[in-house]
Amino acid sequence: MKPTEIRALSDAELLAGLENAEQKLFNLHFQRVTQNLESTAELRKTRRDIARMRTIFAERQSARDTASEPQAEQPKEAAKT
Repeated sequence: MKPTEIRALSDAELLAGLENAEQKLFNLHFQRVTQNLESTAELRKTRRDIARMRTIFAERQSARDTASEPQAEQPKEAAKT
């Protein structure tokens, strides 16, 4: 998946896609061990898709956290005497 496609998903869809990708990766590892894997490139592609999804989800979490925190007041410079 491309990052633009992932960003278009809702949080629920993103988590569901992440769960499906992790299950797919597990199955690909199993196929590799049993020597039934046709394309080893699929492992790499799936790992990168998982990383993209986790990164975008973390960005959303971070944005929510910073939006909910009140802005701290900036310390005023001490007046020179």
